[in-house]
Amino acid sequence: MDKKREMFNRAMAEFLDIPKDLVLDLPRLTLTGRNELYLENHRGIIEYTLNRLRINLSRGFLEIQGHNLEIKSLLPEEISVFGEIDAIKFLD
Repeated sequence: MDKKREMFNRAMAEFLDIPKDLVLDLPRLTLTGRNELYLENHRGIIEYTLNRLRINLSRGFLEIQGHNLEIKSLLPEEISVFGEIDAIKFLD
């Protein structure tokens, strides 16, 4: 049933020219250089250390690896991370 709903929502987003991240609850990442990451549509923090940050998404989670990672801003659906970012991985 979820696949049908996702296909319907995707088709409606394309037909109405609505951003898919809004309709399908997809994460939106903005990476500025290697030092700043802004993420929208997250579902909370799973793990946080200076070298690794794992963030829950609507489907799977996001893992950020680096050095001196610092959460500058945390809102219900938005997060800003600063530090030396080495890798970003999407995991199921």
